[in-house]
Amino acid sequence: MVDREDVGSWLEGPRSRTAGAHEWPGQRLGLPEHGPGSIARFGRRLCGIVIDWVIALVIARGLFQVPLPFSERTATGGQNFIVLAIFALMNLLLVGTLGTTMGHRFMGLQVRNVTGGRATFVQALVRTILLCLAIPAVIWDRDSRGLHDKVPNTVIVRTR
Repeated sequence: MVDREDVGSWLEGPRSRTAGAHEWPGQRLGLPEHGPGSIARFGRRLCGIVIDWVIALVIARGLFQVPLPFSERTATGGQNFIVLAIFALMNLLLVGTLGTTMGHRFMGLQVRNVTGGRATFVQALVRTILLCLAIPAVIWDRDSRGLHDKVPNTVIVRTR
């Protein structure tokens, strides 16, 4: 019979070779467990992306009269694509130049290269394309890095 421990171990991924050793997300990348420079946890990243999406929605509303969610008028497919395009452009330009979006900055996060430096523009481009596809963003590894971060060799870390 399958119990919760069997499912839990499958969902958590393979065990490390040193059984019982204390591991944290980012340890394999040489990042600290807590504080600045550590891997950003899911809650902070989710808040950051929601903030970025709301900003993109407000910009789309102002420039293209895209209706807001839960309004009496619903957005068409093309109007929803406008919001996604603005979201992608914001991510590409801000991560490619500053290493952080507005939502990331508000939540104290930054996108970095796994070697510790700032993400390059090409890394930001690949990351943005994969992030907008959505599926890569929900496939994670043991370091809490989504596929959209693994492919371009980036990581989201805390700045404070």
